[in-house]
Amino acid sequence: MHNDFRVMIAGASGLVGSKLLTFLEQTDHIESIYALCRSPLNHQHSKTTQIMDGALRVTQWDDNRPTPTLGFICLGTTLKKAGSKQALEKVDVDLVCDVAQTMKMVGVKRIAVVSSLGASARSLSHYLKCKGRVERRINQMGFEKVVFMRPGPLAGREEEIRSDEVFVQKLFTVLSPLMRGPLRTIAPIPADYVAKAMLYSVLEVSNAKSVAYNSANMRDLLNGYTK
Repeated sequence: MHNDFRVMIAGASGLVGSKLLTFLEQTDHIESIYALCRSPLNHQHSKTTQIMDGALRVTQWDDNRPTPTLGFICLGTTLKKAGSKQALEKVDVDLVCDVAQTMKMVGVKRIAVVSSLGASARSLSHYLKCKGRVERRINQMGFEKVVFMRPGPLAGREEEIRSDEVFVQKLFTVLSPLMRGPLRTIAPIPADYVAKAMLYSVLEVSNAKSVAYNSANMRDLLNGYTK
């Protein structure tokens, strides 16, 4: 990175979002950060300005503020937490798209959004169908570049895990070193890997206006930065 960037992030209190916010604050070429929040974040940093709104909107914008050109959306919920398919859709589709439109309105040119492995508007899974619909709608918003992160299981996720998920995560941990080829896309990936891949991916030079990264793609991208 040879330039200084200004960014906007939504979902900074979540697993991936909190890792991303910390990474952005520690990155020299990130000049300033606007964090859209429903409630105050637990930490303060000189680079970060918290913009609080219950619907994660920007209701007022000072034109003297430096304009963010990079946007990151790390929002999402579960059916258990939402309580119904309709409530899940309000978060995973409506809120995410509203936030993306807000970011575009304030000047964001490139955006990275946390989606899911298997996202498809034609999926039989309501959750994956919602993720696919989000991808389709954001692709139509006219951003210079859109990146969708489609991780498999997130290593280290502790909240709202059922007993069967605990068993699966332990099994994946044992089998991960053996996963090669196509199986790399479903291997657990640490949240901080996803976070770092979000930043690096929006800065990648590419003619593609829309790109999707699965877990294997993210690892390959990060390997290129550590060599």
